[in-house]
Amino acid sequence: MLHRGQESTDGTGGGELSVPMAWLYAEYIADELLRTGDLMPPTSFEFRAGRDALALTVFLSDTENELSGIRVVTHLETWLSLTAYDQPWHEWVHGRLAEVTADAVAAGRHSPDLELARAAWRWLQDTELLAPDLNAVPGGAPVTGEDEGPKVWTPAWQLGLPLGHLAIHLF
Repeated sequence: MLHRGQESTDGTGGGELSVPMAWLYAEYIADELLRTGDLMPPTSFEFRAGRDALALTVFLSDTENELSGIRVVTHLETWLSLTAYDQPWHEWVHGRLAEVTADAVAAGRHSPDLELARAAWRWLQDTELLAPDLNAVPGGAPVTGEDEGPKVWTPAWQLGLPLGHLAIHLF
């Protein structure tokens, strides 16, 4: 049974229950951006890939620990630049996760937000989705329908990242 004061949103509530508010808020922002863009059905794996990629971008770009008070419109340009095609997003996420983890270890605090971010990252890296081959050579066999043409297994982050980027543009 929980009593008033036992729950915590910052990991300092005596160890009973720590609510991952920063991650949940980042996930909420990502979900809203994708739903507003209406690019994929919310039940699809592609939507999840976009949501997780965007949530990681939002969560890891919060260097001032102000996520719960964030105004989405003031950060759109940052998120657009981080998710742009020519940016090393994959390496940035890897590096930021390492930094945030090191900070948490150095401070001796347990972070459920960080656990959820790492779980999302593992899913994005380890899961492959069947997607159109954007690198297919033009002039190959004629494509007769929207869902036809060459397809390849693609890491979820490589599919979710451009989807998230487009959702930001459409917001």
